[in-house]
Amino acid sequence: MEYIGYHFNVEPKELGTEILIAELGEKAFESFEETATGVSAYVQKGLWTEDILEDIFILQSDQFTITYRKEEIEQVNWNEEWEKNFDPIDVDGVCYVRAPFHAKTDAQYDIVIEPKMSFGTGHHETTFMMIRQILSNDMQGKEVLDMGCGTAILAILASMRGAKHVDAIDIDNWCYLNSIENAERNNCTNVDVFEGDASIITKEPKYDVILANINRNILLNDMDKYVVSLHKGGAIYFSGFYTEDITAIKNCAEKIGLVFESNFEKNNWVSLKFVKA
Repeated sequence: MEYIGYHFNVEPKELGTEILIAELGEKAFESFEETATGVSAYVQKGLWTEDILEDIFILQSDQFTITYRKEEIEQVNWNEEWEKNFDPIDVDGVCYVRAPFHAKTDAQYDIVIEPKMSFGTGHHETTFMMIRQILSNDMQGKEVLDMGCGTAILAILASMRGAKHVDAIDIDNWCYLNSIENAERNNCTNVDVFEGDASIITKEPKYDVILANINRNILLNDMDKYVVSLHKGGAIYFSGFYTEDITAIKNCAEKIGLVFESNFEKNNWVSLKFVKA
């Protein structure tokens, strides 16, 4: 299978790379590899179009300097690529997220995923904080929604923490299929995975807990749809944005009946907890 590779040089690197990966992830790009100067992104040649970068906002931003080169690549071994770059996530020695080739630990919650693509550091940080949220709060007997589930790490942990049932939703077909595989791999029989966006969420209160690790713009756009499906007194956890976005997220949340309760921060990334009044 032939691929098109884009090799981006990004300044400032850390913040710019995370935003760029998030935006490219909404396109047909299926793998990312962070480099010393930015990131390389790969898309199947059959899914590539001339205008694939046309509406990538950060490329037009005067806050970042981004250049790139494009190349055609044959027969990329994606398993080898992500195995090179995927590091386990160890959260306080209590939860350990690893690939099948990593050794098992004595962690209370040992989650095995096979993501089939590399993770950026931002994903590690936001996932880390959302895992900490789940570990710090009661999931026993709860109806849970993992919105934008990715590899279903959060859905799996909620299940392991005693959730009654978990719905996991992602708009990306790869994420949908991979989440099903990972739920089965971790013997989570009470996790159901759906392909779609916020439009498929029930319009009546169903969930006691909602987990949404996505990005600022999607959260602001879809937050009201999440809240409609949350029971009164239910908790909703957000992540996928920066400290400078806290005010916008809080303002939006408070307008639709959410009360701020607590937050975690890690390297300028944030996770916020709200409760429905």
